[in-house]
Amino acid sequence: MSDKRILVVEPYYGGSHQQFIEGLINNVPAEYMILSLPARKWKMRMQLSAPWFIRKIEQMEASERHFDVVLFSTFIDVAVFKALSVSLDNWNHSCTYLIYFHENQFSYPGVLPKRSNHQFTSINFTSALVADLVAFNSHFNRANFLAQCRDYTRKAIDMDVQEEVNRIESKSVTLYPGIDFREIDRLSVLSKDEHNPLIIWNHRWEHDKNPEEFFDVLSRLQKGKIPFRLAVLGQRFSRQPACFDAAKKNFEKNIIHFGYIENRIEYYRLLVQGSIVVSTALHEFYGIAVLEAVRAGCVPVLPDRLSYQELFDGAYLYDDGMLFEHLKDALRGRPALSKATSKKLTDRYSWQSLAEQYRCWLGI
Repeated sequence: MSDKRILVVEPYYGGSHQQFIEGLINNVPAEYMILSLPARKWKMRMQLSAPWFIRKIEQMEASERHFDVVLFSTFIDVAVFKALSVSLDNWNHSCTYLIYFHENQFSYPGVLPKRSNHQFTSINFTSALVADLVAFNSHFNRANFLAQCRDYTRKAIDMDVQEEVNRIESKSVTLYPGIDFREIDRLSVLSKDEHNPLIIWNHRWEHDKNPEEFFDVLSRLQKGKIPFRLAVLGQRFSRQPACFDAAKKNFEKNIIHFGYIENRIEYYRLLVQGSIVVSTALHEFYGIAVLEAVRAGCVPVLPDRLSYQELFDGAYLYDDGMLFEHLKDALRGRPALSKATSKKLTDRYSWQSLAEQYRCWLGI
């Protein structure tokens, strides 16, 4: 184990953020300490979590405050944290500040109008600016963020701050979030029902995952008497698109599961029964849920946009407006991936393949 002390500051400890941190700790040995808040109220986290975390550090024993690396996600104002840390006693003021972009607020398709989002995009920008090193979870995310930063800074007509974007670009890299596939690999490969394939939907039940298009296409398949079974998974929230309630009634005879599965092993047991995993996402910065389903043997049916272009070749991608035809052909093709093919498609995204890149980035 490395003798480096790494402080992980995570204001949104849940979902893919938590999965990433747990994978990092399990696969990149070092001495870690986690300071976290539950995964809710992301706007308040971005605005106010920095002073809250500084107060927590002040409450530590002085001997415990010395870290070599501080790793942040994007739901915190790193500039405020760094400014407030100047007053900390026994703080290593030469520590390395790293930020990992699971998402960026410039291009997240929120429910509110974009004009209400400026403070959060600004926090992302200044956080990247003051960090020593920046990593993004996909080339798509990195390119999108840098392009949006250039548009943002051009609005300062009487100030030339384009060089600041160049500084962010020069210290940024793409590091895919590692995925631990071992539990999926341990599960017995069940025989797939070729005559009644199981379609997997394993995304958050939110507007940006575009569930309306997915269910509309399933209705067309149903009317065409094309057989399929359906498992609708993914995290749900107190408010969700109305199409989910309608889908539960409309596809009652097709559904084998409808709802979030908290137990990971039970979730994986359902994935390995799947034949196809579908995405209709309007926005996707990476795609852990899809990669897990592909590892479990599901054929991916994905939009030819977003981060999916860099994860899979064109045979698994559909053009806008062509989901129905692509999915219909996949269902009629008696879909299933062999274990060898699923491994070939996903191995480069495993922690085993990526751990060394993280060691270099963390300076271990």
